Amino acid sequence: MAAKNTFRKDEQLEKPFDIKHLLRASSYIKKYLKNMIGALILSAVGGSCALIGPIITQKALDDAIPGKDISFLLLLAGLFIGVSAISVIFFTIRSKIMVKVSQNIIYDIRKDLFAHMQKLSFQYYDDRPHGKILIRVVNYVNSVSDMLSNGLINIILECINLIIIIIFMFSVDVQLALVVMCGVPVLAVFMLWMKNKQRKAWQAVSNKSSNMNAYLQENIVGVKVTQMFTREDENSDIFYDLTEDFRGTWMTAVRYSNLVWPGIDTIAVLIRAAIFIFGLVVFGAGAKTVGTIIAISGYAARFWQPIMNLGNIFNNFINNVAYLERIFETMDEEVTVDDAPDAIEMPEIKGSVEFKNVSFSYEEGKEVLHNVSFKVEPGESIALVGPTGAGKSTIVNLVSRFYNLDSGQVLIDGQDISKVTLKSLRSQMGIMLQDSFIFSGTIEDNIRYGKLDATKEEIIEASKKVCADDFISGFQDGYESEVHERGALLSQGQKQLVSFARTLLSDPAILVLDEATSSIDVQTETALQKGLDTMLVGRTSFIIAHRLSTIRNCTRIMFIDDGGIVEAGSHDELMAKKGAYYKLYTSQLDDIA
Repeated sequence: MAAKNTFRKDEQLEKPFDIKHLLRASSYIKKYLKNMIGALILSAVGGSCALIGPIITQKALDDAIPGKDISFLLLLAGLFIGVSAISVIFFTIRSKIMVKVSQNIIYDIRKDLFAHMQKLSFQYYDDRPHGKILIRVVNYVNSVSDMLSNGLINIILECINLIIIIIFMFSVDVQLALVVMCGVPVLAVFMLWMKNKQRKAWQAVSNKSSNMNAYLQENIVGVKVTQMFTREDENSDIFYDLTEDFRGTWMTAVRYSNLVWPGIDTIAVLIRAAIFIFGLVVFGAGAKTVGTIIAISGYAARFWQPIMNLGNIFNNFINNVAYLERIFETMDEEVTVDDAPDAIEMPEIKGSVEFKNVSFSYEEGKEVLHNVSFKVEPGESIALVGPTGAGKSTIVNLVSRFYNLDSGQVLIDGQDISKVTLKSLRSQMGIMLQDSFIFSGTIEDNIRYGKLDATKEEIIEASKKVCADDFISGFQDGYESEVHERGALLSQGQKQLVSFARTLLSDPAILVLDEATSSIDVQTETALQKGLDTMLVGRTSFIIAHRLSTIRNCTRIMFIDDGGIVEAGSHDELMAKKGAYYKLYTSQLDDIA
């Protein structure tokens, strides 16, 4: 099934993990370096206090207890309690510091990622399921934050602990310390063997999680269509397959991860057994005191603890490396439609628009527009008609510079729009699309989106002009009525009227209406036309409409097909020609009849 295959397609990493990813991630750590150093010092002091314990135990077993020195024993007990308490307090403070640092890092990464995604072109979002994009901003950032904060601190801390433990071990007994150190080469071989297997396994988990979330997000958005076509069972089967894929890859990855700590623990147990064998048998009876053997055994347990912790950190690192790669892949996604290095501010637009030999394709080798040229004078209203997929929406998207041209130029008031800043260009344009997107919030907030400093009076005036005030005022809370994601409170036609008000409020110099009245009933559209006529006065406008009766009064009508302009002229001129427009118009009249 095509849908199943689409969502089971894994994203491929372009290249293996590079240490540069970690160096780049360090830029998010630098801001909080002082806090992390403070946490590291607290951890080091607390860890050092805890390491005094085995020496206290040795003194108690070898000196205080055999000598029946009660006061010395009580002193050692008090010292043991004291250093343990200091260790707990310092580790608690350190934990609070690192929780705050971790959350700050999450905030910084997510802020940068979102800011970059706001600049990405339509093409980026056209090519990817939105669920796969969403998971990077939410799940992946959460996953890597702990690795970048606590992970780094813990690596340094455990390495310091390891060095201190080795010093303490060798200070107690060199021979037994060397017995403990014999396990290190064995561990190194084991960890190197696990490294690649784990990374590949967790990359697979990243892919399958992305696939599952993308399909879930699409089905939540399209649940009405699913129920209309009774596709529940088929969709459940596809989701079952995706979750099975995820579960299978997860279990494989977990099996590799779960091999790490048992492997380390097994080596640790064998080494501790070797301490007793060497201490009591190999080196000869009485060569080592019981206190020395117990102390070295205690340090051996502590020696393997930071190694096990490093193993767990390594596990976590491997698990999250794939997520870090995905995040930086998104951040590295080229902003294809951006301000040129020498871009200037677009002067106040008067409304002249010219296409000079414009060619454009969404996919290489599949040209949508070929060598298109036309000129529009200020204040003209241009209707674009033609079959579906002919390139009508493409033309208005290029006027707004949502895509880059393959060749040619688009000029506004004689200025090449590729050489002006996007903000200065788009802020003077009003664009009304067929899919009228409504944001969560109040109706007033959605209309004000077109002009953030607009007054309530301006919002109401704009709404009245586009026939939206009547239905808005009919709600219990009027303009303060809450609309949920995608405007669940509103009908499709009401969404379009709200979008009209939003566009009108922005007072654009160039107006683009792309199938903007497609969901509005004929009676409302007739009333709306009066508002539109007022709205079009003094503005250059491009109108795409499926009902040709609504564009009869446009200054010029262009019939778009086969990658270019087949014919152009006023309604009367084109009807007299009896060409492509005439056939389309009369066929629509026949359909109505």
